[in-house]
Amino acid sequence: MRIGSYQLRNRVLLAPMAGITDKPFRRLCAHYGAGLTFSEMMSANPQVWHTEKSKLRLAHSDDLGINAVQIAGSDPLEMAQAAAVNVEYGAEIIDINMGCPAKKVNRKLAGSALLQYPELVENILREVVNAVNVPVTLKIRTGWDKSNRNCIQIGKIAEQSGIQALTIHGRTRECLFEGEAEYDNIRAVKHAISIPVIANGDIDSAEKAKAVLDYTGADAIMIGRAALGNPWLFQAVDNFVEYDSIIQTPSLREKCGQILRHIQELHQFYGEQKGYRIARKHVAWYLQGIQPNSVFRQTFNTISDSKEQLIVLEEFLNSILDREKC
Repeated sequence: MRIGSYQLRNRVLLAPMAGITDKPFRRLCAHYGAGLTFSEMMSANPQVWHTEKSKLRLAHSDDLGINAVQIAGSDPLEMAQAAAVNVEYGAEIIDINMGCPAKKVNRKLAGSALLQYPELVENILREVVNAVNVPVTLKIRTGWDKSNRNCIQIGKIAEQSGIQALTIHGRTRECLFEGEAEYDNIRAVKHAISIPVIANGDIDSAEKAKAVLDYTGADAIMIGRAALGNPWLFQAVDNFVEYDSIIQTPSLREKCGQILRHIQELHQFYGEQKGYRIARKHVAWYLQGIQPNSVFRQTFNTISDSKEQLIVLEEFLNSILDREKC
């Protein structure tokens, strides 16, 4: 699959997720086969462009592949300026967020709230596309609510505005993350426009990924929440989608080693004052796939020292490996 001038490694992408898709997590997902990873959502508000938090979100390195940055906002000129600033900082693809259902985002008329105003959508897309010399992509939902599914209309506006690829989450804003994602509307959009379409929503296995690609005709799929605590999912999906081959998941030993390295990277990336807090949620997600009924999480969450956190985590993981040998 291509986005503008960029050839992606494969058709399995990591979704941008606020508070999650930082540099350490993107690196891990890229290592296990994510063909493209996106930064966390960046606000178009000029007051936050040069903050420490924004700089962390923009952190990138060669082993992450293409530097794709997502921006969010509602003012066309601010969005254009934000895109240009991010390109100056090294963004190679700009993704526009019109899919986030969070109230704090929608209150500012950003994210999926914009789907109610197609003329404003068009203004934003044209301003951003004209402001940068890199590919611009768009992420949306199927509509604002079940009575107002206008993704075909938005898809046509996107294509006419110069958007290079469109990601569609198979829910409306009203649905939030409840119920099941549907793919009929993604399929309809794919039939209505010629730019690449990326299917998103509830893709949590290799079999589901292939079924969604086959049904919708989408050019790629995007995985979000299913990657939490399960970054090796990309490897399994890529092999099944591209080669119809089922591969074994990494060994428990490999998983434990990667978990430890990930937590170490979080400590280094965020610093000791913040890293141990970020690590807590990732360890909780990893435990769901390794030892879901463990009481270790409560113990781990009481630790407020990075070094102690690593020592305790390594001891716990070693105890799991020792039990596996028995």
